[in-house]
Amino acid sequence: MFGLGLNEIIIIALIVLLLFGGKKIPELMNGLGKGVKSFKDGMKDITPDDEKKND
Repeated sequence: MFGLGLNEIIIIALIVLLLFGGKKIPELMNGLGKGVKSFKDGMKDITPDDEKKND
């Protein structure tokens, strides 16, 4: 995953935990999940015809 090893992932997780605290992390992940879902839905709406019109 992005060339990160287990040690790097653990360090990043600890930094996030220290910065935001345990109570905020579920809210952050929920917002991130909604953002990714919205992005995927937007990408599904793009059809090959839409791409040809932009050229």
